[in-house]
Amino acid sequence: MTTLAPIDPKTVAARLRAKEVTLIDIREPDEYAREHIAGAVSMPLSRLEAGKLDLEPRGDVVFHCKSGMRTNTNCARLASHVDGPAFMLEGGLEGWKQAGLKVETDAKAPLELQRQVQIVIGVLMLAGVAATTFVHPAFIALPAILGAGLLFAGVSGWCGMAHLLAAAPWNRRTPA
Repeated sequence: MTTLAPIDPKTVAARLRAKEVTLIDIREPDEYAREHIAGAVSMPLSRLEAGKLDLEPRGDVVFHCKSGMRTNTNCARLASHVDGPAFMLEGGLEGWKQAGLKVETDAKAPLELQRQVQIVIGVLMLAGVAATTFVHPAFIALPAILGAGLLFAGVSGWCGMAHLLAAAPWNRRTPA
């Protein structure tokens, strides 16, 4: 199988209640911890290649991410890990919520790492522009360095700011 057939959220919800499908959330652990569909199995896309699915799927397999874009982009890769029928949840988690279906939310979990990166870089860029305007023109280096960092992260797939924030105390997992 090289593709994933789309399946609507209400059909998935009914089949999940009837235990006819295994719903796999391919988002990263920080995203899953903040908000996820009850009954979904967390299997991050970044760790999927480490091995085959470590579960016995119950019926068909349905993959999902936040909006459906990540799942759609990687559908051949995901489908290669499943022997039987495999589907992708239309609209991902956002489509699920738009269909009026409930999600489990942990407001105490930290914001997703990418959102933290966006917030920190946005604040630092605004501070750099303000300092350039009101303090000294040399502060233009701050937004320039941040822009270069974003360019590097986009090209290489490695984000230093994300690694730095992942080590922050509020992002560390406490032992159970």
